[in-house]
Amino acid sequence: MRCVADKLALRGAVFCGLLGISVCAYAFEYVSVATPSILYDAPSLKAKKLFVATRYLPLEQIVSLDNWVKVRDGSGKLYWIEKRALSGKRFVTVSLSVAAVRENPDVNSAIVFQAPQQLALEWLGDAGNGWLKVRHLDGATGYIKNIEVWGG
Repeated sequence: MRCVADKLALRGAVFCGLLGISVCAYAFEYVSVATPSILYDAPSLKAKKLFVATRYLPLEQIVSLDNWVKVRDGSGKLYWIEKRALSGKRFVTVSLSVAAVRENPDVNSAIVFQAPQQLALEWLGDAGNGWLKVRHLDGATGYIKNIEVWGG
């Protein structure tokens, strides 16, 4: 029986790999930096300090230990950050030079505001059909295509 379960798990992994990362991306868990925090090369305050992550920076959570989280940034690099430095709120950053945040999840909907590259927007949820609901720090809310941001 275990052999059959192992084969099914392997088939699922191969299937996911063949379809590509876009289908498998739904399993990713994202976190955001609560306050400017140091990123390390290992889960220890004695490890090499790599750089300071800015507030609201979205990171993909890879592994969570007691007080540390291994994360990946938008460039694909891996780091360790103290768990206490992470926020309960989730943010995304704009990856295009300028992206339109719209009133409704539709390309023909009115533009609420233009978001410049690297702007942090609070992630309010997946609106479906490739759209995310987001909020600007000034309170304006709207919808943006998920391919125009990182961390969503």
